[in-house]
Amino acid sequence: MWFRNTYLKTLREYRIAILGWGIGMGLMMFAVLSAIADLVSTPQARATLVTLAKSFAWIAEPIHVDTPGGYATWKYGFTILVVVLWPILAGSRMLRGEEERGSMDVLLSLPESRARIALQKLAALWTALILIGLIIGLLTFLAGQSVHAEFGLGGALLYGLNISVIGGVFGSLALFISQFTQSRRTAAGITGGLLALSIAVDIVHRVVPNTDWFSRLSPVYYYNLSKPLVPSYGTDPVALLVMLIASAVLSGAAVWLFLRRDVGVAQALPGMIRLPARPMTPARALPVNAWSLQSVYSRSLRSMVVPTFWWTFSIAAFAAFMVFIVEQTEQQLKQLYESTPVLAGLIGKVGGGDVSTNAALMSFFFVFLPVMLMAFAVTQASRWAADEEDGLQELVLATPQPRLKVILARFGALTTATIIIAVVTLAATALATVASGLALDWGNLVAASLSIIPLGLLIAALGYLFSGWLRTAIDTGLLSFLLVIWFVITFIGPELNWSEGVMRLSPFYYYGTPIVNGLPVGSMLLIIAVTVVALAIASVRFMRKDIAH
Repeated sequence: MWFRNTYLKTLREYRIAILGWGIGMGLMMFAVLSAIADLVSTPQARATLVTLAKSFAWIAEPIHVDTPGGYATWKYGFTILVVVLWPILAGSRMLRGEEERGSMDVLLSLPESRARIALQKLAALWTALILIGLIIGLLTFLAGQSVHAEFGLGGALLYGLNISVIGGVFGSLALFISQFTQSRRTAAGITGGLLALSIAVDIVHRVVPNTDWFSRLSPVYYYNLSKPLVPSYGTDPVALLVMLIASAVLSGAAVWLFLRRDVGVAQALPGMIRLPARPMTPARALPVNAWSLQSVYSRSLRSMVVPTFWWTFSIAAFAAFMVFIVEQTEQQLKQLYESTPVLAGLIGKVGGGDVSTNAALMSFFFVFLPVMLMAFAVTQASRWAADEEDGLQELVLATPQPRLKVILARFGALTTATIIIAVVTLAATALATVASGLALDWGNLVAASLSIIPLGLLIAALGYLFSGWLRTAIDTGLLSFLLVIWFVITFIGPELNWSEGVMRLSPFYYYGTPIVNGLPVGSMLLIIAVTVVALAIASVRFMRKDIAH
């Protein structure tokens, strides 16, 4: 049945993503809703939760945070948008990925028009998104029933629908951008950067007064206008309609461009934004002396320049922006401290001084830096697996290059890119700290910025290891699943009083809070040791296996 047409075949390819993202995000909602009872067990605890939510209003508007639905909506704010990463990847490879692999030629050899193929693939993506939202909604409803939440089945399903629609916006954006790129990875990278930018633009109006007009430029703004889990707030139908119209325009434009260009060729950019063409010289036509062709390492590093630039920009900009957020949050906390006796004890525990208070606040945001760097590492590990699957490794191994040298050189290039991202992030954070006048311990700031490097290399080494036995899609899916599971353990585990043994399963546990406590030398050495072992096993497997098997 699944191979009768393009729609069913594409939907079949999405089956793992539907179950993985739907159940994974649904269980995350189940966990956070289960934690609300302990957080509002006493009137004092309830008041503390409400007060703290107001001081962290930049995450999401705190509406009835002392209720299960309101707390879950506020708690996850923009972090639930991690589910949008899948439609970005799916949208970028929907057409461009088929063209890269050469399978689009096979599809077009069938008695089906281009438009029919593109529309069936687009319909499969939307079906998958709706099913993911449905699973999230049903699990959220079941979780709500277990804690006697105020929202019903309708609210839970609308919550899932809201997630599906925002996923459709960025999936359609990735599909549109892929019409102007030669590579699906480039389109996914650009769209991922725009996702981070959209989140930042949405945050602005909750931090800077009278900037709603600016935040309206972000699709995330319209996503946050609906809070179906808070019955008194409800769903904004106009916001849903705006996102659906944006998706239809972007996907429609993408299909229109696909119908009018040659297969395998990128659509030319408009003249006003097109870079001037460089004259073709003999050195460019046959760049035998180019630095990037001197070794496997240099060639690998050259291939990472563009994604490294965009990931560096996104991560460093996020870190710098968070410094200014912390500075404003600290001022709000001081005001709350003066007017709210309940908060006095909490501020005392944090430390009360400028440096310690700021470090405690920064530690909340800095935990996102290793998550973002590990996401970058996942994309590069996926590229390593894809190069073998696409037949590119045969070209490298046809030269007198030992296999061990090839894999270590490739990992060395990834290590270099990871270090560059961490160092630039440190520089951006330091500049923002000086500009904002925020008091921080500079040694701990260096430790917090550079400690993310081993975590990025760990998941990259695991990706290299898994690629020795698994196909690219499964390898990437498994790495993404591990990242989500680790994220859930770190962020939800403490609320559910999970044992320390469970918490140790997440690498984020070993990262700790270096901006507060300094460099965790022992933990970092353990992460590095696991990384070395994983890379060693991956190297042995690569040297002994048949390529593409």
